[in-house]
This record gives sequence, structure tokens and C-alpha cells, in this order.
Amino acid sequence: MSVQSRPWITDDLVLFQDSIRKFIERELVPHEERWCKQQQVDREIWRKAGEVGMLCASIPEEYGGGGGNFAHEAIIALEQSRAMVTSLGTNVHSGIVAHYLLRYGSEEQKHKWLPKMASGEYVAAIAMSEPGAGSDLKSIKTRAVREGDHYVINGSKTFISNGVHADLVCVVVKTDPAKGTKGVSIVVVETKDAHGAGLAGFRRGRVLEKIGQKGQDTAELFFDDVRVPCANLLGPEEGKGFYQLMQQLPQERMIIALGALGAMERALEETTQYVRERKVFGAPLLDLQNTRFKLAECKTNATVARAFIDNCMAKVLRGELDPETAAMAKWWSTQRNCEIIDECLQLHGGYGYMMEYPIARLYVNARAGKIYGGSNEIMKELIARTL
Repeated sequence: MSVQSRPWITDDLVLFQDSIRKFIERELVPHEERWCKQQQVDREIWRKAGEVGMLCASIPEEYGGGGGNFAHEAIIALEQSRAMVTSLGTNVHSGIVAHYLLRYGSEEQKHKWLPKMASGEYVAAIAMSEPGAGSDLKSIKTRAVREGDHYVINGSKTFISNGVHADLVCVVVKTDPAKGTKGVSIVVVETKDAHGAGLAGFRRGRVLEKIGQKGQDTAELFFDDVRVPCANLLGPEEGKGFYQLMQQLPQERMIIALGALGAMERALEETTQYVRERKVFGAPLLDLQNTRFKLAECKTNATVARAFIDNCMAKVLRGELDPETAAMAKWWSTQRNCEIIDECLQLHGGYGYMMEYPIARLYVNARAGKIYGGSNEIMKELIARTL
């Protein structure tokens, strides 16, 4: 389904979509295989993305952004997913971190960091997960202890997208462990000091090797007596971090749902074309009833997903999307995405297992969707609490 036919799309967004698609095809697609092998993108691509308005598209112009809204981020997520270019972590950078800063940052923080993110001078990450705390954010152990006008941070984070290139990291910490969730805060860490040298006590661990999304650098981060100005606290006071996370995670989950939608639609396109051309017993594979029925099921599921996500998008743009509906969109779309791609791979036969075929790359990239942004089991728990 073309982006133009979606009910939340305006004429201006159609033009934006066209420019983003052309940039992806010109600057990202040709390098995706190489980036997957080196487990990270070239640093310069961030600057190029900034030049064409692909970064911070939904951030106000006064902070260096594109002046758009979440629909712009949705188009970027859909187009990257459709093109199978998962290496450039714009969703985390622009769709997530930038909005933490916009929503909770002081004017000084916003003017200091957002323009650098919009230009690609800074790459941003958010550090939530730890070796012993993934979806259970209440169990994080990273501490930030106040000493004078600085916080001293100790702890480690893992599965951090954009971790290798990150110049700016929103670190979820405990500022008062005795208060439980009310003792959680977010402190923004610039990974270089005022002289451009690496920040003392901050280390990047190994790039984690994944089964899919191999070019999206995912790293471990270590904080050993890292000193950060107290002015880098996100929000006016300590203890608001858990609230901030709960407020912003629905948008992250919508981005994940949009990515799943783009992938399942690409899988259907690839498989429909393949079964038309592939001959079995002297006739196209599409002539077999099983093939037609399987694709009919896949198309129906993708159409339902599209309708649900379009409905969610309308709510997002009206400011009406509630957390439980976002959780529904995230788990349902990522689950259906994996199922649809699995069926489509099966119709490719042995060729579906070969990485030279797009369906194989879609298959390995899809699986993480059921885990990140809060596992699907957690999504169901959030939904169940509203019953």
C-alpha cells in the first residue's frame, strides 16, 4: 500500500516521503551489506542524513529540527523498514531520544543538544537495559550519586543501540534506590569532555553480534566514577525518570509497530513476485492452492495490521494514544510480522534460507521486534492491567 493512500498522510508528507525514499535508495541501500559486515554504519552518514532533514524531523525548527510531527517519524520508520536498511539508528536518535529532550529538557539543554542531533554532529542513544534488568526497569542498578555540583555515575548498560557512535546518552540511573521507581532518574551524558577527549571513566564495550540487524551498532557501555554536571539531569528534579519512561515508551512502541508493518508489506511484495516467477511441476508456484491460500492469509493479516496502525497513528496525531493501545500495536504487529515473514520464507523453499534473497534478511531482522521496546509478554501484562 502506498504511503499516499494512508488516511493520516497530507500532500506535504507525500513530498517528504518521496525525498526520504530517494535518500535511502541513494545513500543507505548500496552500503547496507557492508555496514552489516562491519557492524556499524560509517560515521559520516549521520551528517548526510542531517543535511536532508532525516534527523529530528519532528523537532521544532527553533531547536534545529524539521518542524514536523510524529507522522514524519512514522514515514522514516516505514521507509527504512520497507527498504530493509536497519543499520542507521534514526528511530532511537530522532524518534525517541530527541523527544525525551524536547519534553523534559530545560531550554538550555534543548538549545545545546537538539541542533547538534538534527545536523548529525551528535549521535544519540538511550541506556535503559542492564545485564540483569531488561524489561524490568525497576531493577536497574546503575547509580548516580550527587557530589557537589556533579553526579558520579557507576554501573553498566547493555543492548544499547547507537552505542558505538553515541556522543550523547540518556542514562537511566538510580538517584535514590530506597525510593523504588520514585528513585529513578535520567541523566544525560556527553561521551566527550569539553576538550573533545573521551569522558573520564566512560568506556564502550564490545559491539554485540546479533542474528539480525547486524549493521545497527549495539554495544555495552560502562560507567566507572563518571562525573557529569548536575545540570545534565533531565527534568526539574530527581526521581522523575520512571514517569518519563512510561510517558515516552508508547511512542517508541509505535515506531516499532510501524517498522513491523513496513517489513511485512515488503515480505508480501517479494513473495508474490517470487511465486509468480518460480515454476513447480511445470507451472507457476502461485497456481498451487496452498500458495494462494497462504498468501491470502498473510495479506489479510497485513491489511488488519495496517488498519490498526493507521487508527493508532490518527490517535497519536490527536494526542489521544493511550499506553495500553500502544502496547497492543507493538505486540500484535511484531508477532504478525514474524508469522507472515516465516510463511513467506517457506514459500521460497531453499532459496528463502539464502541471505542473497530479501526474505532471508527480513526473517532475521524481524525477530528482535518481539523483544525490544519491552518484550511482548510485558506488553500483554500492561494490557491485562487495564481489564
